[in-house]
Amino acid sequence: MKFQIKRETLLKPLQFVIGVVERRQTLPVLSNLLLQADTGRISLTATDLEVELVANFDLNVANGGEITIPARKFLDICRTLPDEAELNISFLNERVQVKSGKSRFTLSTLPATEFPVIEDIQVQKEFKLPQRELKKLIERTSFAMAQQDVRYYLNGLMLELKEGQMRAVATDGHRLAISEVSADIDEQESYQVIVPRKGIQELARLLDDSDETALIQLGSNHIRIQLPELRFTSKLIDGKFPDYNKVLPRASDKFVTAEREVLKQSLVRTSILSNEKYRGVRLSFSEQQLSIQAHNPEQEEAEEEISVEYSGETVEIGFNVNYILDALNAIPEDNITISLTDSNSSCLIEPSNDKDCRYVIMPMRL
Repeated sequence: MKFQIKRETLLKPLQFVIGVVERRQTLPVLSNLLLQADTGRISLTATDLEVELVANFDLNVANGGEITIPARKFLDICRTLPDEAELNISFLNERVQVKSGKSRFTLSTLPATEFPVIEDIQVQKEFKLPQRELKKLIERTSFAMAQQDVRYYLNGLMLELKEGQMRAVATDGHRLAISEVSADIDEQESYQVIVPRKGIQELARLLDDSDETALIQLGSNHIRIQLPELRFTSKLIDGKFPDYNKVLPRASDKFVTAEREVLKQSLVRTSILSNEKYRGVRLSFSEQQLSIQAHNPEQEEAEEEISVEYSGETVEIGFNVNYILDALNAIPEDNITISLTDSNSSCLIEPSNDKDCRYVIMPMRL
């Protein structure tokens, strides 16, 4: 294997795939990248056995071949070389040599045959979606995924396909986030898959706010997303996601409309004096007014009042302030609607006009 390449041409695909390379690996080869050079094409592959990333780009290659090289060391070498540097990469005697100007680096390798590659995922469903729509789905819901919950099916994002629609749902048992986008899907019955947390985090990093198409392929055990010059593959979580429709409040009879930014800033200020462990705040809704209160074990207190659109009986309810702030940060509109029943029931937060994202938050006792 032997080829010449500009630093910038190599650095971007390296940065794309490096996210799945764990610093501590049980298998030494997982700390490496699979580098494949063919006539006119270079391919870089990284995996942690759960998520696989493959970056491809065109390049004239004198001698092809494949080998695995230490991923982070290779990235650090490319990153620290000067701009516009020219790299000469060659493989000889079980070593990869990288030359650039007066710099020379020799890296150890492992055989490409040892590198685990996900080949055919046996595609069962396939459709296309603009990258910005997929990114929007993830950004509006992924913060509600559980972290290391024993209910393993909560440690990921559930994607649901329906006729003309793709929906994302996440919950950690204390809150629920739902968002949906229109999609060219011909699916009569609901079809669900659960993508693990790490896969979703990597995917969010790779997507951009463009109309470029993402080809989404679903197999029985994997999801694969083809982007220009990049391929993402992740295992799916084998489990049944809870029926989220049962959690959506149906009997709400109290509706509050508020300015999102005003409410957000008031909550941020009040939360400064909330209990650092439980992060509880008390919301008291009365005629055209919302009072936000917080206190902590040091007997410190905070209180704010803001104007809202509400006419009904007074209701007090406690929440984890972080859950409300996460929902407000994900809503793109200026005004939000809060639907309530009583102080012991969950509330629903959604944009006042566009109902394509909804957030359910369980109350807490203060």
